[in-house]
Amino acid sequence: MRITVLGGCGAWPTAGQACSGFLVEHDGFRLLLDLGYAALPRLLETTTAEQVDAVVISHGHPDHCADLNPLLRARALGGHRPPPLPIHALPGALSAVLALDRPGMLEEAYQVREFEAGDRLAFGPFTVDTALLPHWVPNAAVRVRAGGTSLTYTGDGGPSPDLVALARDSDLLIAEATYPDQMPPDDAGYLTSAFQAGQQAAEAGVGRLLLTHLWPGTAPEAAVEAADRSFRDEIAVAVGGMTVEV
Repeated sequence: MRITVLGGCGAWPTAGQACSGFLVEHDGFRLLLDLGYAALPRLLETTTAEQVDAVVISHGHPDHCADLNPLLRARALGGHRPPPLPIHALPGALSAVLALDRPGMLEEAYQVREFEAGDRLAFGPFTVDTALLPHWVPNAAVRVRAGGTSLTYTGDGGPSPDLVALARDSDLLIAEATYPDQMPPDDAGYLTSAFQAGQQAAEAGVGRLLLTHLWPGTAPEAAVEAADRSFRDEIAVAVGGMTVEV
């Protein structure tokens, strides 16, 4: 699998960067994991809107799904009329973003396929297992398998044994790490620090750790240093444009 980072900012996009979005490719199939603020322009540097084959959205916060609207506009209004795009999401997660345009304007451009956390999905060359993580709204972590390799992506969520179980022996863990170490009391249990991400990566025995969703202004070095206190294998921070092979 080839993973292209479209964005890794938490909350809002910083200058020249985008919020959560990952393009996963295998055997010519293109899967998007989340598509937050400003992620679409990054995607269009790599492929066209019409060439996306499926989307999985972890949860309904706009820094993870806002750019679904321009993606669907590009598919509906661009003149090529591709088949409806399958969008996999938890029940009701996309209600707000899909209501941004007038009723019916984009309905031929997509097909929502709702799933429950814990379900297994299958499309193209991918098998996708899901698990619910603690967050302010329902959030599904996913494990994506293809070609004998796997990656696990958290979306957002507090530390959970369910993530450790889902990520067990994954080649790559893409983990939300909003803060390096100290967690504001209001966020504790609903988000994860880089230090906690490192702990969970080590417990799950993953091969590599990619930290994402850093709070704007956070020094990447601080996040890596915090995660490295418990996870001794390869650690990096997700930055738009980087690619990872697993």
